[in-house]
Amino acid sequence: MKKLSVIALVGVGLLAASCNKDKSAGTASTATEQTVAESKGEVLPVDIATSVVNWKAFHKGGMAPRWGTLSVKSGDLSVEGGQLSAGNFVIDMNSIKVDPASVTEKDKKPADLEAHLKNPDFFDTAKNPTSDFKITSVTDLKDAPKDAVAGANKTVSGNLTLSGKTINVTFPAKVDVTDNSAAVQAKFTVNRADWGIKFGTSETDPAEWMISKDIEIAVDVKAKK
Repeated sequence: MKKLSVIALVGVGLLAASCNKDKSAGTASTATEQTVAESKGEVLPVDIATSVVNWKAFHKGGMAPRWGTLSVKSGDLSVEGGQLSAGNFVIDMNSIKVDPASVTEKDKKPADLEAHLKNPDFFDTAKNPTSDFKITSVTDLKDAPKDAVAGANKTVSGNLTLSGKTINVTFPAKVDVTDNSAAVQAKFTVNRADWGIKFGTSETDPAEWMISKDIEIAVDVKAKK
């Protein structure tokens, strides 16, 4: 059971951290929950068919990475004066998928890992079937850090709720606004323990301390008329 738990934890996450050769996304700065930006201007519904949240997690040192996706259930982006001004999206936690390509061990199955991520050890999706992100501010980004998503032009802050806990996170993002659409793309790293997702983080257990607390979240949210 211990061995299965350790392997399962490697895939913890919503979201995604870097593997051996991939450069990790920068760590998002965090703060207490902030006031959500007011929806003003034109409110565009999120296109759930083309929006997705990718995640990746791994052992310390980049070993045995796991990655996969989560579906966006609903949401909207607000555009005022040609600029993104507010927005939110809801993630279906029961939609968590593990990419089979990330499970290379012959005795491991993606479905087993998915089931473990849904149980109380991790996201307890029976109790917390959704997570969400609500924008609190959007500002211009002059100099994008090297580890930001390609084309990053804005700094986005928002309240990220995971497992029932809300923390404000700030990260660089690529924001595109046209007459008929708006889109937000970002990639950033968070410490899952900040949201109380602490299974397998004990440094007193040699079988667990090698499991990274960092997870990488890659957001790709699109909205259109």
